[in-house]
Amino acid sequence: MNEALELEQYISSYFPVSKEEMKTIVACFKLETLEKTDYFLKADHYAERLSFIRSGILRIYATSGDKDVTQWISTQGYFVTDLASLVFEIPARWNIQAITPIELFTISKTDYRNLGNLIPQWNQLEKLFIAKCFTILEERIFSHLSMSAEERYNQLFAMNRELFNQVPLNYLASMLGMSPETFSRIRAKQVL
Repeated sequence: MNEALELEQYISSYFPVSKEEMKTIVACFKLETLEKTDYFLKADHYAERLSFIRSGILRIYATSGDKDVTQWISTQGYFVTDLASLVFEIPARWNIQAITPIELFTISKTDYRNLGNLIPQWNQLEKLFIAKCFTILEERIFSHLSMSAEERYNQLFAMNRELFNQVPLNYLASMLGMSPETFSRIRAKQVL
């Protein structure tokens, strides 16, 4: 698939824009690569870009005491940044690190902010983007509050089975809010 068309599909999943506006937005993005274990962003630094993952897997995590807490495993088609840092210019809370080699479509913070000058209704589009992000977060919180550990495991497995072969299982356990031991017990039951 051609790069511009691929990027247009990612953008249109978050922003409902016209063809002309899409061309303007796509022109602001550059292709970027990261090697396995490279950081997209480190905690306490400032987010200077927003990206869509073209290929590969990124882990978003924070360190609490002597342990890491995985907030999300991000894959192809998802956007990635520390949104609070990007929007409010505060130090990032999250480390964002490549688990595999990564290709990203990236827009700088400066170009992202300039979209308001290039696209008249950008403020409304950005509001929809933030609302979509908030909705996804609400769904994750609801699943953590209303589902058992086994239900959360089964949901992730049904939605993203390939992660179980590509990502260290302790990262998945952390993302699902369970200990590695609980994760292993549930996984063993699924295999039987």
